[in-house]
Amino acid sequence: MKIHRINALVIRHLYLFKRSLPRLLDILFWPVVTLLTWGFLTVYLQGISFNNVNIVSVLLGAIILWELLQRMQGAVAITFLEDVWERNFLNLFVTPLTIAEFLASTVILGIIRLAGVLLVVSVLSILLYHYSIFSLGFYFLPFLAVLMMFGFAMGLFNMAIILRFGTSAQILAFGLIFLVQPFSAVFYPVSALPESLQFIAYILPSTYVFEGMREVINTGTLPLVLLTKGLILGFLYMTAMIFFFYKMFAYVKREGRLLKLD
Repeated sequence: MKIHRINALVIRHLYLFKRSLPRLLDILFWPVVTLLTWGFLTVYLQGISFNNVNIVSVLLGAIILWELLQRMQGAVAITFLEDVWERNFLNLFVTPLTIAEFLASTVILGIIRLAGVLLVVSVLSILLYHYSIFSLGFYFLPFLAVLMMFGFAMGLFNMAIILRFGTSAQILAFGLIFLVQPFSAVFYPVSALPESLQFIAYILPSTYVFEGMREVINTGTLPLVLLTKGLILGFLYMTAMIFFFYKMFAYVKREGRLLKLD
Protein backbone atom coordinates (compact mmCIF):
# COMPACT_ATOMS: atom_id res chain seq x y z
CA MET A 1 0.00 0.00 0.00
CA LYS A 2 1.52 3.29 -1.19
CA ILE A 3 0.54 6.56 0.47
CA HIS A 4 1.26 8.62 -2.65
CA ARG A 5 -1.27 6.66 -4.72
CA ILE A 6 -3.95 7.03 -2.04
CA ASN A 7 -3.11 10.72 -1.80
CA ALA A 8 -3.44 11.12 -5.58
CA LEU A 9 -6.94 9.63 -5.59
CA VAL A 10 -8.04 11.78 -2.64
CA ILE A 11 -6.75 14.95 -4.32
CA ARG A 12 -8.42 13.96 -7.61
CA HIS A 13 -11.84 13.74 -5.96
CA LEU A 14 -11.28 16.92 -3.96
CA TYR A 15 -10.63 18.81 -7.18
CA LEU A 16 -13.98 17.58 -8.50
CA PHE A 17 -15.77 19.44 -5.72
CA LYS A 18 -14.89 22.74 -7.41
CA ARG A 19 -17.05 21.97 -10.44
CA SER A 20 -19.59 19.49 -9.11
CA LEU A 21 -22.83 20.90 -7.76
CA PRO A 22 -24.13 17.47 -6.59
CA ARG A 23 -21.03 16.95 -4.44
CA LEU A 24 -21.36 20.38 -2.86
CA LEU A 25 -25.06 19.80 -2.22
CA ASP A 26 -24.25 16.64 -0.28
CA ILE A 27 -22.25 18.79 2.13
CA LEU A 28 -24.28 22.00 2.20
CA PHE A 29 -27.83 21.44 1.00
CA TRP A 30 -29.20 18.21 2.49
CA PRO A 31 -27.85 18.64 6.04
CA VAL A 32 -29.16 22.20 6.22
CA VAL A 33 -32.63 21.28 4.89
CA THR A 34 -32.88 18.30 7.25
CA LEU A 35 -31.81 20.38 10.24
CA LEU A 36 -34.27 23.17 9.43
CA THR A 37 -37.25 20.87 8.85
CA TRP A 38 -36.91 18.65 11.89
CA GLY A 39 -35.54 21.44 14.07
CA PHE A 40 -38.63 23.60 13.52
CA LEU A 41 -40.85 20.54 14.05
CA THR A 42 -39.16 19.90 17.40
CA VAL A 43 -39.70 23.52 18.46
CA TYR A 44 -43.38 23.25 17.49
CA LEU A 45 -43.96 19.96 19.35
CA GLN A 46 -42.33 21.29 22.50
CA GLY A 47 -44.78 24.16 22.67
CA ILE A 48 -48.14 22.47 22.08
CA SER A 49 -50.60 20.51 24.16
CA PHE A 50 -51.53 17.23 22.50
CA ASN A 51 -54.89 17.26 24.28
CA ASN A 52 -56.12 19.88 21.83
CA VAL A 53 -54.40 18.60 18.69
CA ASN A 54 -55.10 15.45 16.67
CA ILE A 55 -51.40 14.96 16.08
CA VAL A 56 -51.76 11.68 14.12
CA SER A 57 -54.17 13.18 11.60
CA VAL A 58 -52.10 16.35 11.31
CA LEU A 59 -48.83 14.52 10.62
CA LEU A 60 -50.30 11.87 8.32
CA GLY A 61 -52.23 14.50 6.38
CA ALA A 62 -49.07 16.58 6.03
CA ILE A 63 -47.05 13.59 4.85
CA ILE A 64 -49.62 12.64 2.20
CA LEU A 65 -50.09 16.19 0.89
CA TRP A 66 -46.34 16.74 0.80
CA GLU A 67 -45.90 13.51 -1.10
CA LEU A 68 -48.44 14.69 -3.70
CA LEU A 69 -46.59 18.00 -4.15
CA GLN A 70 -43.23 16.27 -4.40
CA ARG A 71 -44.48 13.69 -6.90
CA MET A 72 -46.13 16.28 -9.13
CA GLN A 73 -42.92 18.28 -9.30
CA GLY A 74 -40.87 15.13 -9.83
CA ALA A 75 -43.18 13.72 -12.51
CA VAL A 76 -42.89 16.89 -14.59
CA ALA A 77 -39.11 17.11 -14.29
CA ILE A 78 -38.44 13.39 -14.77
CA THR A 79 -40.67 13.19 -17.87
CA PHE A 80 -38.48 15.89 -19.39
CA LEU A 81 -35.23 14.30 -18.22
CA GLU A 82 -36.14 10.92 -19.67
CA ASP A 83 -36.15 12.49 -23.14
CA VAL A 84 -32.85 14.24 -22.38
CA TRP A 85 -31.19 11.06 -21.10
CA GLU A 86 -32.33 9.14 -24.19
CA ARG A 87 -31.14 12.02 -26.42
CA ASN A 88 -34.66 12.27 -27.77
CA PHE A 89 -35.47 15.87 -26.83
CA LEU A 90 -34.15 17.40 -30.07
CA ASN A 91 -35.98 14.74 -32.11
CA LEU A 92 -39.27 15.86 -30.59
CA PHE A 93 -38.83 19.44 -31.74
CA VAL A 94 -37.82 18.70 -35.33
CA THR A 95 -41.43 17.55 -35.65
CA PRO A 96 -44.40 19.99 -35.78
CA LEU A 97 -44.73 19.57 -31.99
CA THR A 98 -45.27 22.90 -30.23
CA ILE A 99 -44.08 23.84 -26.74
CA ALA A 100 -47.70 24.12 -25.59
CA GLU A 101 -48.40 20.55 -26.75
CA PHE A 102 -45.24 19.33 -25.05
CA LEU A 103 -46.19 21.00 -21.77
CA ALA A 104 -49.78 19.74 -22.01
CA SER A 105 -48.58 16.16 -22.39
CA THR A 106 -46.23 16.66 -19.45
CA VAL A 107 -49.11 17.87 -17.27
CA ILE A 108 -51.28 14.91 -18.28
CA LEU A 109 -48.49 12.43 -17.48
CA GLY A 110 -47.95 14.19 -14.16
CA ILE A 111 -51.64 13.90 -13.29
CA ILE A 112 -51.65 10.19 -14.20
CA ARG A 113 -48.64 9.54 -11.97
CA LEU A 114 -50.17 11.66 -9.23
CA ALA A 115 -53.39 9.63 -9.38
CA GLY A 116 -51.38 6.45 -8.91
CA VAL A 117 -49.50 7.89 -5.93
CA LEU A 118 -52.75 9.15 -4.37
CA LEU A 119 -54.36 5.74 -4.74
CA VAL A 120 -51.42 3.92 -3.14
CA VAL A 121 -50.91 6.26 -0.18
CA SER A 122 -54.65 6.55 0.46
CA VAL A 123 -55.17 2.79 0.62
CA LEU A 124 -52.09 2.23 2.78
CA SER A 125 -52.95 5.03 5.21
CA ILE A 126 -56.44 3.59 5.66
CA LEU A 127 -55.21 0.01 6.12
CA LEU A 128 -52.22 0.77 8.33
CA TYR A 129 -53.25 3.87 10.25
CA HIS A 130 -57.05 4.08 9.86
CA TYR A 131 -56.66 7.57 8.41
CA SER A 132 -58.15 8.85 5.15
CA ILE A 133 -56.93 12.01 3.46
CA PHE A 134 -60.47 12.34 2.09
CA SER A 135 -61.61 13.14 5.62
CA LEU A 136 -60.71 16.70 4.64
CA GLY A 137 -63.92 16.62 2.60
CA PHE A 138 -64.51 19.24 -0.08
CA TYR A 139 -61.36 21.11 0.90
CA PHE A 140 -59.18 18.30 -0.41
CA LEU A 141 -59.97 19.31 -4.02
CA PRO A 142 -58.74 22.93 -3.84
CA PHE A 143 -55.79 21.78 -1.72
CA LEU A 144 -54.91 19.31 -4.47
CA ALA A 145 -55.34 21.99 -7.15
CA VAL A 146 -52.89 24.32 -5.37
CA LEU A 147 -50.33 21.55 -4.93
CA MET A 148 -50.64 20.52 -8.57
CA MET A 149 -50.14 24.09 -9.82
CA PHE A 150 -47.16 24.68 -7.53
CA GLY A 151 -45.66 21.26 -8.31
CA PHE A 152 -46.02 21.91 -12.03
CA ALA A 153 -44.42 25.35 -11.61
CA MET A 154 -41.47 23.86 -9.70
CA GLY A 155 -41.07 21.16 -12.34
CA LEU A 156 -41.12 23.77 -15.11
CA PHE A 157 -38.46 25.79 -13.32
CA ASN A 158 -36.28 22.67 -13.13
CA MET A 159 -36.81 22.00 -16.83
CA ALA A 160 -35.91 25.57 -17.78
CA ILE A 161 -32.73 25.52 -15.70
CA ILE A 162 -31.65 22.18 -17.17
CA LEU A 163 -32.29 23.58 -20.66
CA ARG A 164 -30.10 26.55 -19.86
CA PHE A 165 -27.24 24.83 -18.03
CA GLY A 166 -27.45 21.22 -19.25
CA THR A 167 -27.75 18.00 -17.29
CA SER A 168 -25.18 19.17 -14.77
CA ALA A 169 -28.16 20.98 -13.20
CA GLN A 170 -30.36 17.88 -13.06
CA ILE A 171 -29.79 17.58 -9.31
CA LEU A 172 -32.43 20.31 -9.07
CA ALA A 173 -35.04 17.87 -10.34
CA PHE A 174 -34.53 15.79 -7.21
CA GLY A 175 -33.55 18.35 -4.61
CA LEU A 176 -35.06 21.78 -5.26
CA ILE A 177 -38.49 20.88 -3.89
CA PHE A 178 -36.94 20.09 -0.51
CA LEU A 179 -35.59 23.63 -0.30
CA VAL A 180 -39.16 24.92 0.11
CA GLN A 181 -40.15 22.24 2.62
CA PRO A 182 -38.87 23.96 5.79
CA PHE A 183 -40.69 27.16 4.80
CA SER A 184 -43.97 25.57 3.62
CA ALA A 185 -45.08 24.80 7.19
CA VAL A 186 -45.58 21.15 6.25
CA PHE A 187 -45.33 19.62 9.73
CA TYR A 188 -45.70 22.74 11.87
CA PRO A 189 -47.45 26.12 11.62
CA VAL A 190 -45.77 29.24 10.28
CA SER A 191 -45.63 30.56 13.84
CA ALA A 192 -42.96 27.93 14.60
CA LEU A 193 -40.59 29.70 12.20
CA PRO A 194 -38.45 32.62 13.33
CA GLU A 195 -40.20 35.89 12.54
CA SER A 196 -37.41 36.84 10.15
CA LEU A 197 -38.23 33.79 7.97
CA GLN A 198 -42.02 33.84 8.09
CA PHE A 199 -42.28 36.15 5.08
CA ILE A 200 -40.77 33.34 2.95
CA ALA A 201 -43.55 31.00 4.05
CA TYR A 202 -46.25 33.48 3.10
CA ILE A 203 -45.06 33.80 -0.51
CA LEU A 204 -45.29 30.04 -1.07
CA PRO A 205 -48.69 28.65 -2.14
CA SER A 206 -47.93 25.34 -0.44
CA THR A 207 -47.92 27.08 2.96
CA TYR A 208 -51.63 27.87 2.68
CA VAL A 209 -52.42 24.23 1.92
CA PHE A 210 -50.70 22.89 5.03
CA GLU A 211 -51.95 25.70 7.26
CA GLY A 212 -55.43 25.10 5.86
CA MET A 213 -55.20 21.34 6.41
CA ARG A 214 -54.43 21.82 10.09
CA GLU A 215 -57.29 24.29 10.39
CA VAL A 216 -59.75 21.83 8.83
CA ILE A 217 -58.58 18.95 11.06
CA ASN A 218 -58.67 20.99 14.27
CA THR A 219 -61.81 23.08 13.69
CA GLY A 220 -63.66 21.48 10.77
CA THR A 221 -63.66 24.78 8.86
CA LEU A 222 -61.22 26.69 6.67
CA PRO A 223 -60.94 30.49 6.45
CA LEU A 224 -61.68 31.45 2.85
CA VAL A 225 -58.70 33.80 2.81
CA LEU A 226 -56.25 30.88 3.16
CA LEU A 227 -57.80 29.01 0.27
CA THR A 228 -57.99 32.09 -1.93
CA LYS A 229 -54.37 33.10 -1.32
CA GLY A 230 -53.18 29.57 -2.06
CA LEU A 231 -55.09 29.37 -5.35
CA ILE A 232 -53.99 32.83 -6.49
CA LEU A 233 -50.32 32.22 -5.64
CA GLY A 234 -50.42 28.78 -7.27
CA PHE A 235 -51.80 30.25 -10.49
CA LEU A 236 -49.25 33.09 -10.45
CA TYR A 237 -46.31 30.72 -9.93
CA MET A 238 -47.53 28.44 -12.71
CA THR A 239 -48.03 31.33 -15.15
CA ALA A 240 -44.64 32.83 -14.34
CA MET A 241 -42.84 29.51 -14.82
CA ILE A 242 -44.58 28.84 -18.15
CA PHE A 243 -43.32 32.24 -19.34
CA PHE A 244 -39.84 31.49 -17.94
CA PHE A 245 -39.72 28.12 -19.73
CA TYR A 246 -40.69 29.73 -23.04
CA LYS A 247 -37.93 32.32 -22.61
CA MET A 248 -35.30 29.71 -21.77
CA PHE A 249 -36.36 27.50 -24.66
CA ALA A 250 -36.14 30.45 -27.06
CA TYR A 251 -32.69 31.35 -25.71
CA VAL A 252 -31.33 27.81 -26.00
CA LYS A 253 -32.76 27.42 -29.49
CA ARG A 254 -31.30 30.75 -30.60
CA GLU A 255 -27.87 29.82 -29.23
CA GLY A 256 -27.97 26.37 -30.83
CA ARG A 257 -27.70 24.57 -27.52
CA LEU A 258 -30.47 22.03 -28.12
CA LEU A 259 -27.85 19.94 -29.93
CA LYS A 260 -25.64 20.05 -26.85
CA LEU A 261 -28.25 19.19 -24.25
CA ASP A 262 -26.48 16.39 -22.42
